[in-house]
Amino acid sequence: MPHQTTLRWLKLACLSVIGFGLLGVLATIPALSVATRFFIDLAFWPVDGVPGMPTPESQLLWAILNGIVIGWGVLLWQVTTRVYAITPDVGRGMILTSVGIWFVVDSVGSVAAGAPVNALLNITFLLLFFIPLWRPAREAEA
Repeated sequence: MPHQTTLRWLKLACLSVIGFGLLGVLATIPALSVATRFFIDLAFWPVDGVPGMPTPESQLLWAILNGIVIGWGVLLWQVTTRVYAITPDVGRGMILTSVGIWFVVDSVGSVAAGAPVNALLNITFLLLFFIPLWRPAREAEA
């Protein structure tokens, strides 16, 4: 994949992580938590409407965790635009390591928590980063 195409793809992937984090912050506001309650219901398949209104404790955890997700998305953006754009091999290794570790830890934890569907959903984010970085970038042909 040409380097400029990979950069565009990675920026979209970073924005997706940031957007997911922003959506998750809505769980801290009970009146706006419908999307996150649906996500929890989906992760604990089957979809049956069981998740109720968030507790203060879960709101705090959603705020903390999604703040971390947003920060991670911003960091991935900066690695993409400031490292990968200039030194693709270095940036590629940083991004693949970070996303790979997230995928393994999040997926194993999801299965252990009884939400294996979330591990399957994680594949979407994994592919957003691994598809463009599967092979080292190549310069566009003249």
